[in-house]
Amino acid sequence: MAKNTYFNRKIDSNLLSWMKESDRKPLLLRGARQVGKSSAIRHLAKQFDHFIEINFEQDKDAGDMFARGDLSPDRLCQELAAIYQTPIIPGKTLLFLDEIQSSLPAISSLRFFYERYKDLHVVAAGSLLEFALQDLPSFGVGRLRSMFMYPMNFFEFLNACNHELLLEAILNADCKNPLSDTVHKKTIELLRKFLLLGGMPEVVSNYVNTNDLLSCQQILNDLVISLRADFSKYKEKIPTLQIQTVFDSVAAQMGKKFVFANVSRDYTHRQLKEGLELLKMAGLVIPVIHSAANRIPLGAEIDIKKQKLLLLDTGIFQRLLGLPLTDLLISGDFALVNRGNIAELFTGLEILKSASCYEQKNLYYWHRESKSSNAEVDYAVQIGNDIIPIEVKSSTKGAMQSMRLFLEEKCPPFGIRTSLENFGELPGIKIVPLYAIGTFITQHK
Repeated sequence: MAKNTYFNRKIDSNLLSWMKESDRKPLLLRGARQVGKSSAIRHLAKQFDHFIEINFEQDKDAGDMFARGDLSPDRLCQELAAIYQTPIIPGKTLLFLDEIQSSLPAISSLRFFYERYKDLHVVAAGSLLEFALQDLPSFGVGRLRSMFMYPMNFFEFLNACNHELLLEAILNADCKNPLSDTVHKKTIELLRKFLLLGGMPEVVSNYVNTNDLLSCQQILNDLVISLRADFSKYKEKIPTLQIQTVFDSVAAQMGKKFVFANVSRDYTHRQLKEGLELLKMAGLVIPVIHSAANRIPLGAEIDIKKQKLLLLDTGIFQRLLGLPLTDLLISGDFALVNRGNIAELFTGLEILKSASCYEQKNLYYWHRESKSSNAEVDYAVQIGNDIIPIEVKSSTKGAMQSMRLFLEEKCPPFGIRTSLENFGELPGIKIVPLYAIGTFITQHK
């Protein structure tokens, strides 16, 4: 298999729909570094006769062209066509402005493409785009379409590994019709590998091409180094070590309420909070916020002071913590597989990736502290008009007291227990395997 093979992504169908829209807006593809944004656009470009890709980090001349002050789409297209020796024809040319955060004038030009050159397909992307948008808070209101992209989910991984029949079997299973033991065990084996590899496309591609887990670990090491190198670009006058300290602590405190006092004594609370906000903007850290979960939307009753934090990828997480690979791959003890709460991380990420690409979904959990009882549900999600609790369990045993308390107080139609178990049911509780949690939520929306 060629190393430049493109693996189909969930977002591909949305990109095609955007391409076919009659009243089309310039598209802003948003997401963290290395999640596959540029590859997805290059794949879309196969639908066009002509394609121009401008990388503003690499092509300084292009940045100068946009910085002249005249952002007329006619002028820009004439000069771009001449420089790149490619015709720009509405309906036949895709114009891709990559790493656009490096050129604020280029970002500003997008509104003029919508207002004056609607028929041209224009896509912009950038790995640190959120920082630039902070400086231009209202530039594209009503004039741009945003899509949000994340690392590959488990089903995209299965598709890349050519397990289409296994995918079909999982999609056809449910709590009343579980998978056969053989298929379930096979899927758990692949899930273990995915927890180890994560969903960064470069890692998945290397695994598909080489089947070499050790070389994938080296790529993950390289990715971690690259992500750390970006810290210096987040904000001037903010020490890189300040951001790195918070980043490492997020990994260390995974699955627990994040406590600033446990991060470092070398920085003030304000400095640590500032570092955390920058990591959130970069898409590397994802908050799970406490919600009272009494009514929808879940964000109506939150306590922002209570939050757990996720890293954007299980592969990067396990490299940061140096988790034992043997435990993840072959251990029959869920507690070993779940070192560092990696199963809870996986569940949160799959929930996030199951959402529409047109919304920047928030994650929530429920926690109640009282003298008589201390209860916590790992995730609370909206399915239809109901708030559904999700618990990530380490075994098939246990009274699930927190889940039962939530069910009694909030009266949802059911709760979800997810672990390495097969599909199943208990009174008031649906048992969903970890590998199917994302698609279960998607099917029940």
